[in-house]
Formats: sequence, C-alpha cells, structure tokens
Amino acid sequence: MKARVHVTLKNGVLDPQGKAIGHSLNRLGFPEVGDVRQGKFIELELAETDQAKAKARLEEMCKKLLANTVIENYSIELVG
Repeated sequence: MKARVHVTLKNGVLDPQGKAIGHSLNRLGFPEVGDVRQGKFIELELAETDQAKAKARLEEMCKKLLANTVIENYSIELVG
C-alpha cells in the first residue's frame, strides 16, 4: 500500500521560504502570486493491507518524525 503525507506549517507560523518563493515569482513576472506557503510531500510504500492499521502507523510516524506537530500540520492519503 502506498501512502502520501503532506506536511505544512500551521497558520501563524512564519514561513520565510514561502515568502522568498513568492517574492521571486513576483520578480519573474508573475504578479498574480500572493501569499505562498511551502511544505513537504512524502510518499511511502507500506507492507500493510489493512487501511486502519496503516493509517494508525502513519499517524505514529508523523508524530514521531515526519512532522513537528508544534508548528506543522499533516494530512495522510492512502493509495491502493
């Protein structure tokens, strides 16, 4: 089973990399770009067929390593 984890900064947490991306896009001729927030995308292959068990294990992974839950949100998507 494959899983996709999206990790983003929580609202209110400063995102200097997102700001830099936004400013650069504006300077490159994309004035329609406003606020930019950047994050992480992680794709994992799991040796698990039970979706509930897979989701529970992914929650553990996110809380222990993949996301800093103090400043980041995460979402999990199971594929297949």
